[in-house]
Amino acid sequence: MNVANPPRLFTPSLVPGVNATLVLVLSLVGVFVFGLSGGMAGVRAQLDLFGAMLLAVVVGIAGGTIRDLLIGVPPATFRDWRYLAVAGGAGLIAPFAHPAISRLRGWIDVLDAAGLGLFCVVGAETALAHHLGFADCVILGAVTGIGGGMLRDILVREIPTILRGGFYAIPALCGAGIVVTAYHTGDHTVIAPIGGAVVCFLMRVAGMRYGLGLPSAAAVAEAGPRAFFPPSGLEHHRPAVELDAPRVEPDRPRVEPDRPGPASGD
Repeated sequence: MNVANPPRLFTPSLVPGVNATLVLVLSLVGVFVFGLSGGMAGVRAQLDLFGAMLLAVVVGIAGGTIRDLLIGVPPATFRDWRYLAVAGGAGLIAPFAHPAISRLRGWIDVLDAAGLGLFCVVGAETALAHHLGFADCVILGAVTGIGGGMLRDILVREIPTILRGGFYAIPALCGAGIVVTAYHTGDHTVIAPIGGAVVCFLMRVAGMRYGLGLPSAAAVAEAGPRAFFPPSGLEHHRPAVELDAPRVEPDRPRVEPDRPGPASGD
């Protein structure tokens, strides 16, 4: 295989009949939506305009860049100027349109879920095109979808969202896993990539809508298996008390003992 000219995404040997232009357009839309989330994070972190644009570019292209570097090929996002332009444009738009974007936050989250579904499939297909192993393709597919968000949180000094609960990494792993499993079972049609993207999208939307996710490690340490089945209506991502936290006794008013007054003279 010629590493200098790696197989292009969705080549006929992988998924015949897929329009490459459509895949490019959808990828750019996903980069734009991810870039908006990075620009909005820059606004919340009170970065300057350049910082917000840089954060948008990181979120938009970091996942694919990390994937390509791990595969060992020049990042596709640096070989096509449109990715950088779209991500940077999203970072420039976010500060100026912050109020409008905030009002459309629900729709932005839905588009973000769609971008996650698309990117995890694209990442898995790219890894398959380079003849990597089963687990490698699944992991690289998920990294393509979640890598930008992880770097965004790290750059603004937050614990990455995927480590704090909520369905984000798991849907990406499932979507990529569907694509890779279908390919290794001989299904090279477009059905598996579409199915993987749809499953990832629906899982992510359901997680946002119903607050689905794994319990925190502290909750499992405190409650054991019961942490996976919390009582209805109760928050299950955090334990009721912090483990190993120092116990703070409530302040109690000090009562001075009665002292005898001075003896009065006759």
